Amino acid sequence: MAPRIFWIGDSTVQFNNISTWPQCGMGQVLDLYVRPGIAVYDHARNGRSTKSFYDEGLWAPVEAALCPGDLLLMQFGHNDEKSEDPTRYAAPDQFAANLLAYAHAAQAKGALPVLITPLVRRRFEGGILVPTHGAYPDAVRLLAAREDLPLIDLSAASTKLVQEMGEPSSRELYMVFTPNLYPNYPDGKEDNTHLRYLGAVRFTGLVAAGLQALGGPYADVLLGTPERDKYDGKGYEG
Repeated sequence: MAPRIFWIGDSTVQFNNISTWPQCGMGQVLDLYVRPGIAVYDHARNGRSTKSFYDEGLWAPVEAALCPGDLLLMQFGHNDEKSEDPTRYAAPDQFAANLLAYAHAAQAKGALPVLITPLVRRRFEGGILVPTHGAYPDAVRLLAAREDLPLIDLSAASTKLVQEMGEPSSRELYMVFTPNLYPNYPDGKEDNTHLRYLGAVRFTGLVAAGLQALGGPYADVLLGTPERDKYDGKGYEG
């Protein structure tokens, strides 16, 4: 049986329907990068953290479905950092512990977990993209190094891409647009977290290139080396 890809995460990954168009999550465009016969199952949900994803029972069906050789992509952080909400908040050490629990559960099923640092928010100050995720990207990096788990540093790679595009051009990646452009948002939108289709495609390209860089079974699910947005493991978070 061909390996399958499972996504868990938040709204930057979630599959969106027409009611929120043009919002688009990374999970709904990953199939653009994978070879025929590789199924992608997007279990990410809007507003979830590593804590609430488990507490609400969203993890249980994923764990039950995992089979040997499947890939489990994990990208959280945007909601774990919301200290004002005890249903979602997970301090960086607990955040890492939650990710490790998911990874161990996947490994127990013979699946291959992949840690992904949180996608960058688009916040420019004086022409410079500034970090907003605090200690959370480093928590993922340190966990990957300590536990010898595969890592895609999307925080670094996406920051590099958005900074290079600059403040005006990078608007087209996010839900930032003028009034009367999309029927769902007649008043326009200024949302620097959630993605439009182009943003989902570009950032998922970074994830695909990260899988290519990991090699072996992680690269085997792909059509080939992405020609755009090649992932070199470098960059910065702020």
